[in-house]
Amino acid sequence: MTFPFRDEGPVEHDGALPGFADLVVIGGGVIGVSTALYAARAGLSVVLLEKGRVAAEQSSRNWGWIRVQGRDLAEIPVALEAQKLWTALDAECEGRLGVRTVGVSYLARSDKDMAGYADWLAQAKPLGVSSRLLDADETQALLGAGAGRWVGALHTPTDMKGEPWVAVPELARLAVREGAMIRERCAVRGLDMAGGEVSGVITERGRIGAGQVVLAGGAWSSLFLRRHGVRIPQLSVRSTAMATAPLPQAVSSAGVDSDFAFRPRADGGYTLAPSAASELFVGPDSFRALGTYLPLAVSGEFDIRLRALAPRGYPDAWGTPRRWNDDDETPFERMRILSPDPNEGLVAATRRNFGSQFPQMGEVPLQAAWAGMIDVLPDVVPVVDRVPQIPGLTVLTGMCGHGFGIGPAFGRIAADMVTGRDPGHDLSRFRISRFWDGTKLVTGPNL
Repeated sequence: MTFPFRDEGPVEHDGALPGFADLVVIGGGVIGVSTALYAARAGLSVVLLEKGRVAAEQSSRNWGWIRVQGRDLAEIPVALEAQKLWTALDAECEGRLGVRTVGVSYLARSDKDMAGYADWLAQAKPLGVSSRLLDADETQALLGAGAGRWVGALHTPTDMKGEPWVAVPELARLAVREGAMIRERCAVRGLDMAGGEVSGVITERGRIGAGQVVLAGGAWSSLFLRRHGVRIPQLSVRSTAMATAPLPQAVSSAGVDSDFAFRPRADGGYTLAPSAASELFVGPDSFRALGTYLPLAVSGEFDIRLRALAPRGYPDAWGTPRRWNDDDETPFERMRILSPDPNEGLVAATRRNFGSQFPQMGEVPLQAAWAGMIDVLPDVVPVVDRVPQIPGLTVLTGMCGHGFGIGPAFGRIAADMVTGRDPGHDLSRFRISRFWDGTKLVTGPNL
């Protein structure tokens, strides 16, 4: 398939549905695929169900960073584990995931930026990060010509990158080799319940009995949960990215400042993106969650740009049904792949900014541009938890743009959660009940 993925032609993962599985995973992004992989390795019978195509939404559309730098303190131990898992998985896949240690730099334009980086580093250093602060001369030496406008940087030399639209489908193939079953173009319409607990799922192709279900539905998760009486203030924002054609490899590491982000790709080009511009299409959930998101909005720390009504068929569009019966066609079937158009103005501005800062590369030719919908939560950290109201259901969602890099570790954690094993990390920061138990939400870092 060509990227961005489309729902065209025969699917790679097809076949009859089983009557029963120990675990059903809903969603074929990096989180769901990793969960299926590690659950199969734990000896469970696993079926992963994807409404469209594996990795067709945000898991293939992200920047490709596998970073520890700048993360919420609760995510750092998980992200460190994820880097080890990515390295091991890439070896198992004979290098096809494109995992490389390139280093990541957060580039500062002001002393205020540097002070924020220093504050994060002081808190993160005891957790084992390799990050350090660079002054202007060190930043110039790292990035070469064009680095003169930055007064310094927060640099993590052990941070990595992968090739998202190649890596996640490869992980799905690995999961199948390990015994997991994957079925594409098979939407889950809802949970099947018995005695107040999960007993399976109802799909567009029939029922599968299951003792455990993991929901990793990205931007669609809150819509699925709402049908079952579970409400979380999850929204989704559009993020634009692009690939250049092959260029001189003048910069071998990844970086971001207030205008643009970049990383080298395996094909000799660069993946570029506007660094902080997230666009929110207004819909009913936006109004419902307004009070919860207000502190984040007024903080001025996040560049959220409001756009007109959510396009037809989007999870938060005004015409998208919030209720349906098991025999109804669902929103998940009506939109197999959530594929927003990129913001062309941001594409042009990002190419200009990159070219002006690294003139030694010459003209910056565009190979492709795309956008994805990032599932976000108001404190900028995910939900990774069992749902107390629905025994047997575990939810991993709201990755807030952090999901690709940390995905294998959260997948391993989810597999341990459903098997009753110790996940090995403190997950209290990611509990779902924080949205209704009176806890004051504490926003994660915006670095």
